[in-house]
Amino acid sequence: MRIVSPLLKRVVYPSLSSMGMFHRSTARGLAVVTYHGVLPSGYEPIDPASDGNLITAETLRRQLRLLKTHYDVVSPDDVLGWLQGGELPARAVLLTCDDGLLNHLTDMLPVLQQEGVKCLFFVTAASAGEEREMLWYEDLLLLFLFAAEGPLEVSRGAIEIRSELGSREQRRALWWDCVKRLSQLDAEARCAFVAAIREQIGPSSWRGLDRADPVACRRFGLMTCGELRQLVVAGMTIGAHTVSHPVLSQVATELAFAEIAESRKRLEGFLQQPVWAFAYPFGDAQSVTAQVLQLAEQAGFKAAFLNYGGGLGAELPRFALPRVHVTSDMSLGELEAHVSGFYARLRRLSVGGM
Repeated sequence: MRIVSPLLKRVVYPSLSSMGMFHRSTARGLAVVTYHGVLPSGYEPIDPASDGNLITAETLRRQLRLLKTHYDVVSPDDVLGWLQGGELPARAVLLTCDDGLLNHLTDMLPVLQQEGVKCLFFVTAASAGEEREMLWYEDLLLLFLFAAEGPLEVSRGAIEIRSELGSREQRRALWWDCVKRLSQLDAEARCAFVAAIREQIGPSSWRGLDRADPVACRRFGLMTCGELRQLVVAGMTIGAHTVSHPVLSQVATELAFAEIAESRKRLEGFLQQPVWAFAYPFGDAQSVTAQVLQLAEQAGFKAAFLNYGGGLGAELPRFALPRVHVTSDMSLGELEAHVSGFYARLRRLSVGGM
């Protein structure tokens, strides 16, 4: 499958999509699509992997029009009704978006409104506050990418980091190792550790989020409470995404439960309305263990969402709902291959034939 993957992405998927093969398939159910935002105009990409999780406004528009034409785009309220015993159209598609970045309001919402669709936005508890923040792990990545070459040695408590800042690939590997290790800490201790790393690195062209830079704020800044309310007024639905976005599989059970339950409590307290949906941070198989799945249910949510495995015909466990993760290198044909369930069926055939 790896050998033919570029051929599938660039030739096979677009051809089958243009011929209508995907939306004429017999797959039924609910496909959940997840975005991470829209790149603001004027933003100069920094890191292909990180920036690749966001798409352009025009790409979003084309994707929404394809989904509206060939599938039944449903609202979060429709899905809540389904969870409570109602029915959905045979080929339902739910739109979701993770993290609560400011560009969700400034760059994504206008497209959603113009296309007449609703989205379920998963935000951290930071968006129930008045100060603009940014995701700690993005701050850490930029610290590593912009730092001068040389040794890095930081130790606080039981966590010690000793490494050499070299190539971009090495820095990204170090970053992900640090993300997993720092996720073991509570939010306050984690921020203190990142601050210690910043101090040890010294002068750098990345000093943190420049709140006076509107483009940087739209790319990296999280929404504040007033901006979050604007999404709600616009008819969008808010879900929870933990307090501080750690890798939950690395977190002690008690702290992981607090991250999940407290995010719901804070958001409901601010919004004065139920928050019924939860999305696991990172959301991959390594980040979400069986124990973590139980915690979302215990915290009182009605459903929780992963970040992989979605498409029509997929199994739909209430607290492990799969999603199609959209990235900037995903063509319209590839998106439809995932949404229609074709990609999952092809993968099962490939694995079964090995």
